[in-house]
Amino acid sequence: MRIFLRLTAYALRYKRRLAAAYICLLGASISYLVIPKILGEAIDATLRSGASSQLLLLAIAILGISAVRGIFAYGQTYLAESLSQRVAYDIRNAFYDHLQRLSFAYHDQQHTGNLMSRATADVENIRTFTSMGLVRSLYFFLLLVIVSVLLVQLHWQLGLLSISIVPILIAYSIKVSFTMRRIWLQVQEMLGQLTTILQENLAGARVVKAFGAEEYENGKFDKKAWEVTEESLQANRIQASNSALMTFTFTLALGLILWFGGRQVIQGNLTAGQLAQFIFYMGILAMPVRTAGWLVSSYSRALSSGERIFYILDTESPVKEKRNAKELPRRQGHVRFEHVSFSYDSSAPVLTNISLEAKPGQVIALLGSPGSGKSTIVHLLPRFYDVTEGGITIDGIDIRDVTLASLRRNVGIVLQDVFLFNSTIGENITYGAVEASKEDVVRVAKIAQLHDFIQGLPEGYDTWVGERGVTLSGGQRQRLAIARTLLLDPPILILDDSTSSVDAETEHRIRQALDSVMRGRTTLVIAHRLSTVHTADLILVLKDGEIVERGTHRELLGQEGLYREIYDLQLRPKEEIMLETSLKAESGRGLT
Repeated sequence: MRIFLRLTAYALRYKRRLAAAYICLLGASISYLVIPKILGEAIDATLRSGASSQLLLLAIAILGISAVRGIFAYGQTYLAESLSQRVAYDIRNAFYDHLQRLSFAYHDQQHTGNLMSRATADVENIRTFTSMGLVRSLYFFLLLVIVSVLLVQLHWQLGLLSISIVPILIAYSIKVSFTMRRIWLQVQEMLGQLTTILQENLAGARVVKAFGAEEYENGKFDKKAWEVTEESLQANRIQASNSALMTFTFTLALGLILWFGGRQVIQGNLTAGQLAQFIFYMGILAMPVRTAGWLVSSYSRALSSGERIFYILDTESPVKEKRNAKELPRRQGHVRFEHVSFSYDSSAPVLTNISLEAKPGQVIALLGSPGSGKSTIVHLLPRFYDVTEGGITIDGIDIRDVTLASLRRNVGIVLQDVFLFNSTIGENITYGAVEASKEDVVRVAKIAQLHDFIQGLPEGYDTWVGERGVTLSGGQRQRLAIARTLLLDPPILILDDSTSSVDAETEHRIRQALDSVMRGRTTLVIAHRLSTVHTADLILVLKDGEIVERGTHRELLGQEGLYREIYDLQLRPKEEIMLETSLKAESGRGLT
């Protein structure tokens, strides 16, 4: 009931439209119910006198009432559909907006396909219920009540016989609704899983083909699709049996009425016209009775979908913005981590007692093996996650006291895994700064060593990059991300300078771009190259979530510790290989 009331609250936002729909519905109901009475009187009039003039008037009256009913029915249908579309719009937007405000910690635990299913299939179930169930259910209820009263007034014995089946059918429908809700909830969950499989398959199409795993993926999808089919068939079987039972019960009651009513006509206790009215009204009564099964199914699906939608809407983000949070204007970029510890969901600590200071314009290099906590540190600064203990300040201001939007305007991020939208190069560069001028876009593209490449494209900055930037190389995507960040002009920069997957020339271009971007900014670098640690003002060496060494390149080399070990095993050999490759490339260009 709580979910039903919450869904109804969305419809009540449009009270006038809902009221107008109910007025049209009432008009259509009254018009519909007048017709059987006129038909019954026409039959009695014909049997009494056979006057054709009276029949003509009655026929004209029926046509007029039918036209009025058609107008009301049109209004009711249009208003109900427009209301349902607005409810779907509000719920879908609220769902999407809430997803944007949930932190990384939430999205780490969710499947994209499942969320997509909730935003599409579940919202559509609610829309259908609003249009057909919430509005038209009142129509069916009115028909049920008014027809029952009219039947009793015509002949109380026959009327009671007619409506005696209604409580039985209602009780059975309520029982069915509980079963249907459980099944449809399970179906919606399975549809979410199916969408996840589809989304992962499409996103990883190259991996699937590279490993020849098409048959495996087909089998996985087929198995889940069949599970959805089986559950849906079970729900349809229950719905079909419910509708069949109602139809049979109604037909049986109609047979009893014809038998009993015919005897009443023979005995003179009922006229032929009244019996005809009875049968016509029973035909009207059949509509809500037969539709009850569909309404129960629609109601059950809406409740299960509403439960899934509201589960997301009721989820609170682990990263919360204070009510009195202030705007953080552009700062100098003095960053301090003070005894920061962090863990995911109260599990083993990922970071322990991290303290560091980055003064404006300094470059801090983070070094360590995979899983040492480098990425976690840089994710805490823009509050993708919140610290478990300790605090982080920018120019002495705790980042938890400012709005998230203003904080992130002060922190630019260039990571190795670059995400590009299926849009033009220009629109990807201006993402987050849509008001930027064309001159600004060209300026940052030049700094990012990307402008010459873009100018060589047929459509220049209006060239579409494809889904996730598939038409660009890894180095081009990374330079585009650098340009995008540079356009925001943040005083603090976070970057992953890994270039292990690109050639020497591309690395040289990316290095030039990064040097330009880092100049004059406080920079936290996840270091992979010797040139980065050479030029860093401070190097932090992490192990198991703790800072085990700190100092400059020269200082750490003299300590014979973990840094020296990483330097000898990883950094120096990698740099020598890249240098050799670069020299060969330059030699090859000289020969040509």
